[in-house]
Amino acid sequence: RMSRPEHQAPPEVFYNDEESAKYATSSRMIEIQTKMANRALELLLLPDRPCLLLDIGCGSGISGEAITDAGHAWIGYDISGSMLRIAGEREVDGDLVLSDAGQGLRFRPGTFDGAISISALQWLCNCDKRNHEPFKRLRLFFDRLYLCLRKGARAALQFYPETAGQVEMITAAALRAGFGGGLVVDYPHSAKAKKHFLVIYAGLSGDMPRSIPAGLQGEIDEHRETVANAQRDRAKKKRGKKKDAGTFRDKVVGKKEHQRKQGLGVRKDTKYTARARKPKF
Repeated sequence: RMSRPEHQAPPEVFYNDEESAKYATSSRMIEIQTKMANRALELLLLPDRPCLLLDIGCGSGISGEAITDAGHAWIGYDISGSMLRIAGEREVDGDLVLSDAGQGLRFRPGTFDGAISISALQWLCNCDKRNHEPFKRLRLFFDRLYLCLRKGARAALQFYPETAGQVEMITAAALRAGFGGGLVVDYPHSAKAKKHFLVIYAGLSGDMPRSIPAGLQGEIDEHRETVANAQRDRAKKKRGKKKDAGTFRDKVVGKKEHQRKQGLGVRKDTKYTARARKPKF
């Protein structure tokens, strides 16, 4: 089992030039990140007009491009300078800021119509430095996020929790900051497709619904995954299944035939070949 990235090094160290380049050029990673960004945008329930969004942990700008494609403007920040350099080289449309989410980035109150974050929030649950206290860093993050969102605006934060305790800590920090909302889990019964989104809103306004969207169940996706798993299991069994070796005599005859093909001198097969000999007393 591979170690989680956040256990290997702090994010600004883990996402160095080499790792950032791999991340930004992997077609599989781009596809996954884009899908999750589009799902986060869907969960924001944005009004039918161009909005200004905050992209937390924007990385190389993959999620930002999804925001641009949806017709919105955005500002993104990330702790990795290497990731932001790649985003700049890709000439993304959003403005980029180098900042640590756990230190709380200050924006003018009510600046943003919404916020998204893809695969970043779990990093705040670790103690990368001696003075890091995860809950305090989460509290500061959510406090500053609450202030910079307009009243009733939503944030959809996708993350990969390691434990149930991390989910509770993140949710508690958001509620303490004044947010309403809760957790949306897509494909809850799927080991691979399962995704956690913390969907929260900064107060209530007349044009925003109070309910939180339900998680996707994805019967088709579940069926495909079940079929794929069954096919893999069959393939493994097929590969691991040994051919019927037959009797002991068949083995001996086969071995002698193989030796003959190699040009070795081998006795002729008789009715006594491979027959068990009687013990001599």
